[in-house]
Parts: sequence; structure tokens; C-alpha cells
Amino acid sequence: MTPDFTPHHDTEDRGEHICSKVIRAGKRTYFIDVKATRGDDYYLTITESRKRIDKDGYATFSRNQIYLYKEDFKKFAEGLDQMVEFVKCHKPEYFAADESLATTSIDEEFDNL
Repeated sequence: MTPDFTPHHDTEDRGEHICSKVIRAGKRTYFIDVKATRGDDYYLTITESRKRIDKDGYATFSRNQIYLYKEDFKKFAEGLDQMVEFVKCHKPEYFAADESLATTSIDEEFDNL
């Protein structure tokens, strides 16, 4: 599968920005952006930005990004829905309205690895 849009380097334009959603979650922030190619095809960028404090006390951010193209939207959404439903069935406490029910955050678990 060959995408219609090839991402450029960070200093170059990555496509027309259409819409964004920011999700703040502890030490991580997720950015979901809808962008358009020159041919007006939409694609998504999903970025995870994670704050880290270095040993000198300065904050740094690591960033991971994926591109999701129109031909993959349906399969990706179906797979994501299936995995979220699996977790809801096996760990319903993760979806409890009161976040204080969770004893350890995923950030804390990741940091302990």
C-alpha cells in the first residue's frame, strides 16, 4: 500500500491543517490532527508527547508520531474499537468515572519498568 502523501521533514509543511483534538493524560499529551493532502485527501497524524524530567531537573519532551491514511481508517477504527471493548470487559475499573479508584497510573507502571 502506497500512501498518497509522503511526510516531510519537521521544518517543512506537512499538509493543510483541518482539525485537531488534544487529549491530556498525566505525563503524556496526545494530539490527533486531521490534515489534507494537496489532492484534498484527508489523513490523520496521531502524536504522543511525553514529558520527562532529566537529572538536572529540566523538562524535556519525547515525541512519537504515526500517520494514518484514508485507506486504513476503517480497519484501524475497527481494531481500536475491538481492543478497547476487550479492555472494558477485562478491566472495567479503567473506565470508572472516579479515577481515584485506580491505585497505580499507567505512567507510574511504565516508569517502574
